[in-house]
Amino acid sequence: MTVLSTLLHATYYSSPFLRTLIPSIALSYGIQGLVAVPSILTQSERFYDLSGSLTYISCTALSLYLPVLRARYAAGLAGSTKPVWPSVLGALMGRAGSGLNWRQVVLSAAVGFWATRLGSFLFARISSDGHDSRFDNIRNSPPKFLGAFFAQATWVSLCLLPVLALNSLPSSLLANPLLLTDIIGLLLYTGGISFEIIADRQKSKWVAEKKAKKHSEEFLTRGLWSKSRHPNYFGESTLWTGIAVVAGGVLAGSVGQVGMGLAGGVGGRALTVAMAGVSPAFVTFLLFKVSGIPLSETKYDKRYGDRKDYQEWKKSTPMFFPKF
Repeated sequence: MTVLSTLLHATYYSSPFLRTLIPSIALSYGIQGLVAVPSILTQSERFYDLSGSLTYISCTALSLYLPVLRARYAAGLAGSTKPVWPSVLGALMGRAGSGLNWRQVVLSAAVGFWATRLGSFLFARISSDGHDSRFDNIRNSPPKFLGAFFAQATWVSLCLLPVLALNSLPSSLLANPLLLTDIIGLLLYTGGISFEIIADRQKSKWVAEKKAKKHSEEFLTRGLWSKSRHPNYFGESTLWTGIAVVAGGVLAGSVGQVGMGLAGGVGGRALTVAMAGVSPAFVTFLLFKVSGIPLSETKYDKRYGDRKDYQEWKKSTPMFFPKF
């Protein structure tokens, strides 16, 4: 028995959702554990964010193709014809029998695009700066550093929950026509990712100009940073809300209830809505209470808290939700 067949057999749970969820979570912790070892030995956080992006992309891809892997494995054991590999193009065009639903492809691509962009952006930044101040009190402590990698694995697993749930559903059950939740969710994702990209580019340009001595500003108050003190974090929370809305609209419906193996009713629908909502809720919690806004606000308050222009900027600029 091959390693793949052993893993498929070991994770063949009665629930289609668990058949996708458990292997994806295991992969998340496995990748983070592998990257943690050399990072701890070299006391370097250089590949921390990049490994997070790799984990997002890997777990999403696994969840997308794991059902067909199981189907092909089962067909092989039975001696019957193996199903063809899914067609991404066919799914996007709404073709029957493509093996995937367009929502599964679009949300998976949305995660992949976000992870690739953010991971490459953060990797370029740490390559330029040489360090990340978030790890100043962590990198020299192996237990704490390992905890940071496993925390990242938890972050990936919880954020991907609505996508993993959607990808676990048989594509044959999913309808192709647009739902209202599809439209709202995709608009939220597009607006959020655009906000994040623009904010990051404005910050990078400002930093580059400061290094080139084109200005003497100590903190950025232009562009989106005049609308919100943390526009990149607002975009982050918004895009994950969009993903959750698209997935939740399907999971809470009758098709989602059947595909998830739930009995339906108020309890089943509430469970799937909560499952989708965990993603943006956890992201927003991290940004507000852990590694996002608190670290940034504390750092800048310590540096510029006694300056009048900084106090005026804080007073006139919302912390999170932008003013227009």
